[in-house]
This record gives sequence, C-alpha cells and structure tokens, in this order.
Amino acid sequence: MFKQIDGVLSPAQLTELHRIADNARFVDGRISNPHNAAKQNLHINDQQAQQRSSQIMAEALYAHEEFRNYAFPKVIAPPLITAYRPGMRYGLHADAAFMQIGPRRLRSDLSCTIFLSPLDSYEGGALRIQLGSHEVLVRAPAGSLILYPSTTLHEVTPVTRGERRVGLTFIESRIADPERREWLYELNEVAALEGLGMSPENFMRLQRVQQNLLRAWSDHD
Repeated sequence: MFKQIDGVLSPAQLTELHRIADNARFVDGRISNPHNAAKQNLHINDQQAQQRSSQIMAEALYAHEEFRNYAFPKVIAPPLITAYRPGMRYGLHADAAFMQIGPRRLRSDLSCTIFLSPLDSYEGGALRIQLGSHEVLVRAPAGSLILYPSTTLHEVTPVTRGERRVGLTFIESRIADPERREWLYELNEVAALEGLGMSPENFMRLQRVQQNLLRAWSDHD
C-alpha cells in the first residue's frame, strides 16, 4: 500500500525549508546509528533549524486532508531534513519497529519521504522499495511525499549529480493493520465520491459502517 501525494508543501514552505537548510549545519547521518554501514547521508544538526523545519513539515502534514485520510495518524515523528550529495546513498534496510519520541515510543506503521529538491536539480537518488521479486522506484516533485509501509525493505540509490534533500518521518497510525487501514480508506473515499448520489437513508447506513469500523479497528489509548 503506497501513496504519493502531491502539493503537500507550498512554494513558500519549500523556499523557507531550503533557506533553513542552506544556513544549517549538517553532520554524518550515522551519528544516530554508528554501526549502520548502509547509511551514507547527512542530517541537519542545528537545534533551532531542526525545530523550525520540523514544525513547517509537520504542520503541512496535519493540515493536508488526503494525508490524514490515508494515514489515520496517531503520532508523527518530528520530520528531519536529510541530504544526499554525489556518491551518497542509503543501502537496503528495514525501518525500526519502535522509535523513542520524547517520553513515548512510536510504532512505525508508515514511513514517509517528503521531497524537497526539484527533480532537475539532482540525478539518481531514487527511493527503491522492494516488493518480493518486484520493486517500486520513486523520484517525486518537490513538495510531494510518498507513504509506504515501514515493514518493507527499501533503499535510496546513489546520487550522481546535485543534492537530494528530503524530509523523513514515521507515522504511528490509529489503524495498525495495513489491510484494515486500506479497506477503511477505500470505503471512506467511495463514501466521499458517491455519498451525495445515494439516498439519505443508505448514506446514513454507510456512515454507520464507517464509524463502527473505525471504532472497532482503532487504537484506543
């Protein structure tokens, strides 16, 4: 279950995020996991810049209806700006099941890459998601994002020109089971698209099913 959503960040937000990144200090991404030989990238490492950039991206996510409808977010990890320069990559890996976010642990149900760099400003740097013997390759426009299951094996292919900047975050969904999350998303989409054409009685019945499935399948804490 993958979802690309375009236009999550406005041009003004993208400009501000690049201004922050241009003036921030970056460090070796392995500072968060020194033993991860697959990780070859840079992380923003400036508290003020990190807080401001994270706030911009998080607010954009929470404000975007399609993102909310698809992810059913319960907790979103503070998005982190990551940079890949020529020769850098992130080898095939799986994301950690749990991550410490302040005083609580976040269960990573969905991984999210927010694309910040224009496609023509760099080459390579595709997000490759492995699905058995098949793969999905993603290079998306600046301001868009891709959501994908954190359970998948994935990598970032080597950047060969320019700089690939992205925001990375992880989502704990209110619907932990990915199949149930997909079913409820599809049901909600059909209701939104076709509901006005239904009789009021049948639309009310459909809404009852939607709300009761959400109630039955959601995390309650």
